[in-house]
Amino acid sequence: MSDGIMSKAATMEIPISSNGDAGSLPEDDGLEQDLQQVMVSGPNLNETSIVSGGYGGTAEGIIPTSTIKEEVVRGIAVEKFDIVKKWGINTYKCTKQLLSERFGRGSRTVDLELETQIELLRETKRKYECVLQLARALTNHFYSLVQTQHALGDAFADLSQKSPELQEEFGYNAETQKLLCKNGETLLGAVNFFVSSINTLVNKTMEDTLMTVKQYETARLEYDAYRTDLEELSMGPRDASTLCRLDAAQSQFQSHKDKYEKLRADVAIKLKFLEENKIKVMHKQLLLFHNAISAYFAGNQQQLEQTLKQFNIKLKTPGAEKPSWLEEQ
Repeated sequence: MSDGIMSKAATMEIPISSNGDAGSLPEDDGLEQDLQQVMVSGPNLNETSIVSGGYGGTAEGIIPTSTIKEEVVRGIAVEKFDIVKKWGINTYKCTKQLLSERFGRGSRTVDLELETQIELLRETKRKYECVLQLARALTNHFYSLVQTQHALGDAFADLSQKSPELQEEFGYNAETQKLLCKNGETLLGAVNFFVSSINTLVNKTMEDTLMTVKQYETARLEYDAYRTDLEELSMGPRDASTLCRLDAAQSQFQSHKDKYEKLRADVAIKLKFLEENKIKVMHKQLLLFHNAISAYFAGNQQQLEQTLKQFNIKLKTPGAEKPSWLEEQ
């Protein structure tokens, strides 16, 4: 039995040293956050199910309505009590395991390769969030610039009508500002598309993978908690009551082991697909950003418009009733 308990596919147990370090592995965010993660999944008392009896019984077997109601209420209470009891036992075991790891008295199961990929994903997400914040700031500042150019062009055009002696000078300055404003709006369309795509990648695609990672980390803690419980029972005396508890502990351990291994496989697959998707998306968006910025500051209006056509970006047409997504930012 002990060989079956301690066998692991791609994982290993790393003992925690007295100061709570786990070799070269990165430290968790904090004990308080880990305890909150253990406690956050409370018992779901809304999942209580009631199975009623069938029809077709004889008249002599009819049970009074009051008795049926009492039995139903009693059954619901018992079922909810069992749910709370199981949740309490599971929370106790996981909290005990977490504190044991923190204070160097226990061991944790670690997949070194997977843990490295998870930490790399978290670091990548932080860096992409920084890029997203800066890109949004650029959009806001550039939008203000375009609005200023638009107002300046209108002012020059108005003065060209009221100042005959400077009509020509005010006129071509007004045309220049209008052209800059038009090109600026085109560039804003490209930059907003860039921001929207990065936002989807960071706050939807990466966040979805990290949600699975959190489920995996919770399953890992539960797996280690029940593994430790089984190991402690295995080292104790073998009387009749202990053997019964040992069989129950073995069954619970196997259930959590299966859950842990399934989530570990899910995380590995999602990390692989996320990396492929990230490369594909960023290759397109970085090319768009570079071409649009270069064309704008080179004064190449034709190239700027061609860039938007290349990436199928459409701006709001004059007279359209529905506001464009550019205006909704």
